Amino acid sequence: MKMTVFALIIGTLFSFSTQAATSYTVDPKHTFPSFEVNHLGFSIQRGRFNQTKGKIKLDPELSAGSIEITIETASIDTGLADLEKHLRGNDFLDAKRYPQITFLSNRLSFNKDQLIAADGLLTLHGIAKPVHLTVDHFNCGMNIITLKNTCGANVTTTIKRSDFGIDKYVPKIADDVIINIQIEATKD
Repeated sequence: MKMTVFALIIGTLFSFSTQAATSYTVDPKHTFPSFEVNHLGFSIQRGRFNQTKGKIKLDPELSAGSIEITIETASIDTGLADLEKHLRGNDFLDAKRYPQITFLSNRLSFNKDQLIAADGLLTLHGIAKPVHLTVDHFNCGMNIITLKNTCGANVTTTIKRSDFGIDKYVPKIADDVIINIQIEATKD
């Protein structure tokens, strides 16, 4: 018990800025890309994707790094089985033809040792477009449950679904889609 507490205290004393070029694996149990879209002007429809994997490399001293994220399209979850079936179909995500959504970036922005943004290519529905992600929360440290170095962030962006060839019912169902990503990744 004393060794566990000691390891926890030592781990929390090391700040993120003392690490260089660190590789992390996305934790699929704590990473859920979600979306919001205006539904016919009546309400905001929300959903998320339940299967995400990826790698993140961070080097805050050089203000550098990379992100590789893969989302399983068929893992869309709205809480409504009929809607999920429709969203997986040809009118929207066409999950059989495009089973994955990817984000690749090697252009990360830092403010001192804090990750604040990432610019990269989002590939959705077979179309790749540049996307800017804003990081509004970022923290790295020792996870007190797993006793592993972990980084977490909240990330936001807005895309136009028509830019990716998903334009069914636009403008009745909004073209703008707000994307929020809660992500955690564990040091390799």
